[in-house]
Amino acid sequence: MDGKKIIELKQERANLATSIRAIMDEHESKEMPQEKRDEMSKMETRFDELNGIVTKEERQLERERVIGEQHKDEKPATGKDAEIRSAFNGYLVEGTPARMAEYRALAMDNPTQAGYLVAPEQFVEELIKELADNTFIRQKARVLPPLKGAHSLGYPTKTAGMSSFAWGTEISAPTADTSLAVGKREFKPNPGTSEILISKTLIRNMSNADAFIRSEIAEEVAKNLETAYMTGDGAGKPLGLFTASIDGIPTTRDVSTGNTATEIKVDGLIEAKYSIKDQYQTGCEWIFNRLAIKQLAKLKNSDGQYIWQSSIVLGTPDMLLGKPVNSSEYAPSTFTTGLYVGLYGNLKSYWIVDSLAMEIQALMELYARTNQVDYITRIETDGAPVLSAAFARVKLG
Repeated sequence: MDGKKIIELKQERANLATSIRAIMDEHESKEMPQEKRDEMSKMETRFDELNGIVTKEERQLERERVIGEQHKDEKPATGKDAEIRSAFNGYLVEGTPARMAEYRALAMDNPTQAGYLVAPEQFVEELIKELADNTFIRQKARVLPPLKGAHSLGYPTKTAGMSSFAWGTEISAPTADTSLAVGKREFKPNPGTSEILISKTLIRNMSNADAFIRSEIAEEVAKNLETAYMTGDGAGKPLGLFTASIDGIPTTRDVSTGNTATEIKVDGLIEAKYSIKDQYQTGCEWIFNRLAIKQLAKLKNSDGQYIWQSSIVLGTPDMLLGKPVNSSEYAPSTFTTGLYVGLYGNLKSYWIVDSLAMEIQALMELYARTNQVDYITRIETDGAPVLSAAFARVKLG
């Protein structure tokens, strides 16, 4: 889908929002007839559908743009690097022991395990870039350099600040601070696996089989990564933004004031936004599921103005209380008392670290009856919020 079509869809979505609001305004002080309820329900369904399409297509356009830039800037491999890449690509297409042996002979510094093929560093780095294009968290978070030769990354954290400052006279002695406390968190890339079936005929007839396989792996893995970045429990996987944890965002950063047990309210959003100090406000954004967005698009402030601003410009996000909104299918969407339904924060305070240890196995015969190749992939990554003060979770009352 081209950019012009996406703009048309965004305009249709904006028109629907206007129509929904008109019906709501018309019946604000009187009961709404059933036919109007049905009409509004259909428009809300279409709004949800368009919202999903627009989000998906804008991400795809961004992926295509980045991939195009990578190919434009990519320097062809030469010498031994070219031989290694050629052998790796040959194995992906043919999956034969001979091509695996050829690759191993050229890349003796790579470990080998039970028939697995360790992907070249360039392939892994390109895959990591494509993962970023498939999940908005990786585009906005701080992605640390991939680990090489280390199993984990530790970093210091301030768990309590100083509180010893005092005014005095010229000869006053300072008071020693006893409040400052420093802790440590550890990033340890956790292994994740995926399995993808691809037609042998398709692979044989592709000149860039490695790029195609890489894009398929990236799409599959990205869905699971975004789920973990949202709701992961940190046990063998990333620690999610919507998971209460002293190692990430504790419950002290939850804001429910102003919301009801089943609905997000304007006062609740304002409470969440301004629970974050000024020094962290720059770069803050919202995260909601599309079902929450449907509620938000109907909210008015005390002046009777709608607080949701739909974008009709390609590449420009929708805005809520003056801040960009990210829509994620993997954000919480159950509207029940005490549950999380959104987040406001600076996503640069979510850190991600990957490992360049990546393995691929091509099973050529397992699905021979259906003319398919089975690719099993193993990657390692971790992620967690590192500054809880930069986040506020929107919680129902």
